[in-house]
Amino acid sequence: MATAKQTSINLIDIFSEFKDFKRIDKQTFINVLEDSFRNVIAKMYGTDANYDVIINPDKGDLEIYRNRLVMEDDDVANPETQISLSEARETDPEIEVGEDFTDKVDMQSFGRRMILNLRQTLASKILELQKENLYLKYAEMIGQVVTGELYQVWKREMLLLDEEGNEMYLPKQNQIPTDYYRKGEMVRAVVTQVDNQNQNPKIILSRTSPLFLQRLFEQEVPEVKEGLISIKKIARIPGERAKVAVETFDERIDPVGACVGVKGARIHGIVRELRNENIDVINYTTNTNLYIQRALSPATISSIEIDEEAKKAKVFLQPEEVSLAIGKGGFNIKLASMLTGYEIDVYREMSEQDMDDIYLDEFNDEIDQWVLDAFKAIGLDTAKDVLGTSKEDLLAKTDLEEETIDDVLRILKAEFEE
Repeated sequence: MATAKQTSINLIDIFSEFKDFKRIDKQTFINVLEDSFRNVIAKMYGTDANYDVIINPDKGDLEIYRNRLVMEDDDVANPETQISLSEARETDPEIEVGEDFTDKVDMQSFGRRMILNLRQTLASKILELQKENLYLKYAEMIGQVVTGELYQVWKREMLLLDEEGNEMYLPKQNQIPTDYYRKGEMVRAVVTQVDNQNQNPKIILSRTSPLFLQRLFEQEVPEVKEGLISIKKIARIPGERAKVAVETFDERIDPVGACVGVKGARIHGIVRELRNENIDVINYTTNTNLYIQRALSPATISSIEIDEEAKKAKVFLQPEEVSLAIGKGGFNIKLASMLTGYEIDVYREMSEQDMDDIYLDEFNDEIDQWVLDAFKAIGLDTAKDVLGTSKEDLLAKTDLEEETIDDVLRILKAEFEE
């Protein structure tokens, strides 16, 4: 059978392993250890009020002392809080009635079952602290970029592990569509959310958030990190295209040039991280007219009509500029709207020979607006534009039903036949 000293040292070794593995700070560890022992003492003796638990985790020392009041031999009512004079004098011959008597508790008296219970209690409390510390740590890191090793890929999310082995989750909707990683590869993302349901922290990451793009700019462009250049707004279609509006109050700095870098050196690193996502950097301005013009780059605008109250803008362009303003898949105009906060409609400026043409919006009393928008999204903003495009191309590019397209063509043709 192990001695009391051996039992104590073995327990301390076990607790030290908990402390080192869980990275709990010293004072918290001492508090948890003391609480665990006091719980055991209270279960064994009915109270822990008259016990002292002395812990020195650095040396691996743990001692428990019981304090009892010395009573006349015939007056002892509770042997847990009182001790007879004759028994006390066996240890201290000079002690008197009314004084406190302190003796060391033999840990062997706890028994194997109680020690096992002690270990389980401590492990449970350490685990709770581990979860709480993890939650607090990552709650403060929301908005920061972290790197994790890909451990598992599931249908709806990827599981990453940080350098301490903590689990982080990258949901499918927060992944760039062209993202592809193998197990063991390192993945960068921004912390967007930390849930703590049922005291089980879940760290949610994102690579599609505009904040991720902002953090990448801060890492790649010193002027952004130092606050010399401010990122005013970001609009993203992850994996496809993004627009970033920047400004500076330092006249010596070209904010767009600084963000792009010499021969695109700075922005290339960001583009690679985002799976070749095209990034347009423009100068921010409070001039709405100019801001919308810059947002629609690379298209050149002829004129703009702005409705400030409705937050709408009608943009007029030369015919050859319309497709540039709309962009592939309609991304350019969509991002420009997201960046400026204005609903933007593009219109082709008509030459004299096109004066008899009619803008599609003029037919919204006969054709649903969403149908008209489908044509406008592929650069067809007038009746003659639609009529001049083959039915096969209309079917392929708009994803509209053939019956719907037939109805539109019939209405448009009827207008000119009249």
